[in-house]
Amino acid sequence: MSALGAVACGHPETAKAAELILKEGGNAFDAVIAAFLTSCVVEPVLASLGGGGFLLAHTDSRPDVIYDFFAQTPQVPLHKDRLDFYPIHADFGATTQEFHIGLASIATPGAIKGVFRVNQDLGSMPMAELVQPALQLARDGVRMSEFQASILNIIAPILTATAEARQQYRSIRHPDSLITAGELFRQPHVADILDALAAEGSDLFYRGEIAQSISAMCAQGGGQLTMQDLEDYRVELRAPVSMHYQKHKVLTNPAPSCGGTLIAFALSLLEHAGMSQYDFGSRSHLQLLVEVMRLTNEARFDAHASASEEAALQQLLDQELLSVYRRKIVNNARSLRGTTHMSVMDRMGNVAGLTASNGEGCGHLIPDTGVMLNNMLGEEDLNPDGFFRWPANRRMTSMMAPTLVISPEGRKISLGSGGSNRLRTAILQVMVNIIDFDMALHEAVNQPRIHYENDLLNIEPGFDAAVVSTFGEIFGHHKLWDCQNLFFGGVHTVSGFDGRFAGAGDLRRGGVARVVD
Repeated sequence: MSALGAVACGHPETAKAAELILKEGGNAFDAVIAAFLTSCVVEPVLASLGGGGFLLAHTDSRPDVIYDFFAQTPQVPLHKDRLDFYPIHADFGATTQEFHIGLASIATPGAIKGVFRVNQDLGSMPMAELVQPALQLARDGVRMSEFQASILNIIAPILTATAEARQQYRSIRHPDSLITAGELFRQPHVADILDALAAEGSDLFYRGEIAQSISAMCAQGGGQLTMQDLEDYRVELRAPVSMHYQKHKVLTNPAPSCGGTLIAFALSLLEHAGMSQYDFGSRSHLQLLVEVMRLTNEARFDAHASASEEAALQQLLDQELLSVYRRKIVNNARSLRGTTHMSVMDRMGNVAGLTASNGEGCGHLIPDTGVMLNNMLGEEDLNPDGFFRWPANRRMTSMMAPTLVISPEGRKISLGSGGSNRLRTAILQVMVNIIDFDMALHEAVNQPRIHYENDLLNIEPGFDAAVVSTFGEIFGHHKLWDCQNLFFGGVHTVSGFDGRFAGAGDLRRGGVARVVD
């Protein structure tokens, strides 16, 4: 008898939730909902009921579709002088990054509306059953892992920004510190809200008591969300970007989000340049990757300079523009944010890839829920025109890009990543490793990576020292990291073909993969 399916994600308990649902007869969409809800409990910085995301849904009987339940900008922006909005610095050890938090950084969250819509359209089990793994962990507690504890410390200024956040994330052993690895992390308020949502549905969050609490908190404290923002929120269904790379069909997230389009643009350049002719880790391989990253950034900037973000993304897939950049790549080749992802497949042919984010969190919990709201309006990556210059009542752009690859033989590969701007280059490199270098999933995911942005080339250890030593001459400003790091994303992927499944979790972000028998 063939396996029931496979799951890859960022935490053992997240994987266990999906596994349980598959064993109980649920499909991939049931399993990914249970996994997401569990991730909100056990990966509290990377996922939240107060955030948003995307789900790429593939079945053998329906058109492929992207469920867009990402953040929406407020309908009525307030004057800057009235806003609760300020910067903090997250310490990644090797580097620091500025984020903005406060009530004015909250965009309308879509996560709850999204998973309820997916359950309605594609699920086979009631939400009351799908919330149980998360509810039990929230009520009984989960041991804080080393990786999750390290993330808490990175964004400590956010988790200590308000008395409510400090209370939720403080250590029982050391009350003046955040919870540490090995401690039992209980969230009874989150358990209660999961129970209530399962009984009352998403209207509780968008029209009921929780919506009233969010709007009151914002009105009193300098936030911009209102009851109208929450009541009017809608899940958008979109056709994925579809293209071919090395005879493989690639489906990914379309505009107005940018990550999928930028991946498609980069793949188009690589297709023309012929990546598969090089050896992994060779000078030619890495030079070509860097040049594709550089030109993708250049093309996005040039297109955005003359058009809105959404129109600019459409331009990037125009064949005439692609031909210009393909010529550039050939000439150059010869001269040589708190995000998590989960992929689930089942034996019925269903594929669910869900990428979710809460930014880093705004520092405020919804009263009596234990749920931290997002800080999407404080994310520089998501506000390319600058803070407070976003158009009102619009779906925000995102780098998140749940992606599906289908080989000529029919093998399906679902992958996605966390990692802010780095997630698209992480997904791109894993795809190249699988398709061009014929690597198994675990090898493809855990090979060293590079990332080029703002004239800085970041390089993970593991490449040949002689090759890396030439990069200073070729690319100038570069940084050698001393170990693999979550900075370079976290790609979790599963594959399925002819009843056989495989999976790989990215060790940079505590990744876990399981084939479910």
